[in-house]
Amino acid sequence: MIRFKSLSSGSCGNCYYLDICSEEGQSEAAVIIDAGVSLRRLRQELVRDALSADRVCAILVTHDHMDHIRALGSWCKHLKTPVWATGTLHRALAHNRLVVPWIHACRRVLAGDGWTEIVPGRIKVRPFVVPHDATQTVGYAVLLDAYKFVIMTDIGQMTAEALSYARHADTVVVESNYDPDMLDKGPYPYELKVRIRSGNGHLSNPQCAEAIRMFNHDGLRNVFLCHLSEHNNTPELALASARTVLDGVSPRLVALPRDTPSPLFHI
Repeated sequence: MIRFKSLSSGSCGNCYYLDICSEEGQSEAAVIIDAGVSLRRLRQELVRDALSADRVCAILVTHDHMDHIRALGSWCKHLKTPVWATGTLHRALAHNRLVVPWIHACRRVLAGDGWTEIVPGRIKVRPFVVPHDATQTVGYAVLLDAYKFVIMTDIGQMTAEALSYARHADTVVVESNYDPDMLDKGPYPYELKVRIRSGNGHLSNPQCAEAIRMFNHDGLRNVFLCHLSEHNNTPELALASARTVLDGVSPRLVALPRDTPSPLFHI
């Protein structure tokens, strides 16, 4: 079985748990994507589902904005779990004062082109670059045994490569950050609104819905909407937008909570 849990999904912090488990519910191989919550919170939230941070085999990093790496140095210091990222991302992390003292021993570099086996015999990953205003931002295609999982958060616009992975995935986690009307009428300064809409910022609800329309296929089981804005979106608006492109037999559609954990989903 494959399980998925969001611990936090938004500008307050981002962290996602993904594992392969036995029929008895025992985790056999687990990865965490992004380190935007404290180690204490990570442990507390996982233990509620009878999970353990000490059993995590690998950490994946999508980019170097603080809401995705805030606790990475602490995790490296105490968990000593391998941290997988592209060479470009690792070079950026090596200059981050919160990360650099502890990451060196955990540093693992993903292949520039192709799949990397991060848990021998069980989990492979392949990064793909997406537009966002960080040093580099990647989405991940993750192969857990034969199960295909794709995550793309903080993506200014959809790309052909991202769609190509999503079209073959069993589960997709995709950003649905803002409602255009709420952003226009909201409290953000003009410059920040321009940045969000720039194509290197975030994906709107309509853009997310159009992406779902393009990658939806018969084998798609789950779509999780992530990184919803606190001030410029609501779960109801994000879900309603996505549902406009889903008809007939549709995948399970869930808007992940911003700053509270989701249930542990069997996906």
